[in-house]
Amino acid sequence: MATIPITKRGAEILKAELHRLKTVDRPAVISAISEARAQGDLSENAEYDAAKDRQGFIEGRIQEVEGKLSVAQVIDPASLDAGGRVVFGTTVDLEEEETGDRVTYQIVGEDEADLKLGLVNISSPIARALIGKEEGDTAIVMAPGGQKAYEIVAVRYV
Repeated sequence: MATIPITKRGAEILKAELHRLKTVDRPAVISAISEARAQGDLSENAEYDAAKDRQGFIEGRIQEVEGKLSVAQVIDPASLDAGGRVVFGTTVDLEEEETGDRVTYQIVGEDEADLKLGLVNISSPIARALIGKEEGDTAIVMAPGGQKAYEIVAVRYV
């Protein structure tokens, strides 16, 4: 299986979620199943069915997170030295050439992406347009609203 890139922060978030699932959520659902089972007839016990469904979701999520962590290639953006080029983990300050609006994005893995926080997926159109570029270059992005040009104002490895 191919490795998937993830930032150090993203890996820590997944590890924390896995710890919570195993130490808090799993024991809680096991307790809920025990309580529902103690109520008697399981065939008409909605609490039991709900707890079993929740248990299935938790176990599935544990497997998913463990799988992602097992193939993750953890990259610490602070330790990168890409010679000023935009690579995975880079934080980039951009200025839209048409409007002059400034935005800052960090290029991250699929599981970490959150546009509201300025975290863009490595496979997104804007990230693909930025990869390999340097400060002062112009990146052309095919956005849903049409083509946009961004000047790369700064490239940081933080």
